[in-house]
Amino acid sequence: MRPFLLAVLTLTAAPALANDGFGGLSATGLTFSQTDAVAMETEDLFISPTRIEVAYTFRNLTDQDVTGEVIFPLPPISLESLTNSDWNLPEDAGRDDLLGFTATVEGKPVAVSIDRIAVIEPEWDPSRPLSAQYDTAGRDVTAALAAAGVPLTVDITALQTRLLALPRAQQQALQAAGLAEFVEGEVWPHWAVVIRYHWTQTFPAGARLKVAHGYDNRPPGGIFGWSHPPAEGWNAEMAAQYCVDDATSKGIVKRLARPETGESVGSAQYLDYVLRTANSWAGPIGQFRLTLDKGAERNIVSLCADGIKKTGPTTFVWERENFTPKRDLSVLIVSPFE
Repeated sequence: MRPFLLAVLTLTAAPALANDGFGGLSATGLTFSQTDAVAMETEDLFISPTRIEVAYTFRNLTDQDVTGEVIFPLPPISLESLTNSDWNLPEDAGRDDLLGFTATVEGKPVAVSIDRIAVIEPEWDPSRPLSAQYDTAGRDVTAALAAAGVPLTVDITALQTRLLALPRAQQQALQAAGLAEFVEGEVWPHWAVVIRYHWTQTFPAGARLKVAHGYDNRPPGGIFGWSHPPAEGWNAEMAAQYCVDDATSKGIVKRLARPETGESVGSAQYLDYVLRTANSWAGPIGQFRLTLDKGAERNIVSLCADGIKKTGPTTFVWERENFTPKRDLSVLIVSPFE
């Protein structure tokens, strides 16, 4: 058995106006190193601006136990992006567990391991979908950074301090290798850190197994302006990506209206969840249920989900049977300024 199956996802650039945005993380489901023997019978997914929780029922389709590595990968976190703009990361970004990730199997906590690698990211291609943005993890530079004594941290302030304290010869070597740029007492790291949560799991022969995990959601967002009907350019792109229909578009304009300026401006968060990793398990998802909480009654939400139903002041439910995701989940949550 291979020790790890790496499913690397792109970091999500915040599609905010000008530079008035902050970066964050997209999210994904669990992957497994044995995909033809274990089916995902149910997936119960809860998403809010601050929390993601998922409960699965898996079934081993074979007459033998299947053991492998269950893996939850975060998207590559670009250190250069952290240098240039704000990110929705915890204040203590140097901690090992960035999201407070927990997992249970049959209701009992499991010990989750965390590892990190550093990669040089492939060039960003905005025409490719989120889950297909990277065909590979990019060039692995973990060993090169370890040899230079550089930690795989996403605490950008601590990292810059460490890099600037290196002997000049080591700085020059890192720059020659394309790993960092040093200019007049400043430094820009050119790698990304991939964080993976994982544990070894046995799926008993012919049996069902309940697995759940949860973690803090840290999506990107920023200043958000809107006009109706959506004009060509940014508004039109947002309308297509998040399936903003005519009624929702009018509602956004009304909710964000600022009479003193005549504009409709507020803030937005962009919640991404990569559904298509579910296709790596055997067959479709038997029963899929999404519960979406928009966070506050004043917020407006839009996503591409035919048949979604409102179930409470802030909650919505979307259900599917024998579900084979064809696209990833992208949720727009728009808020008026306080």
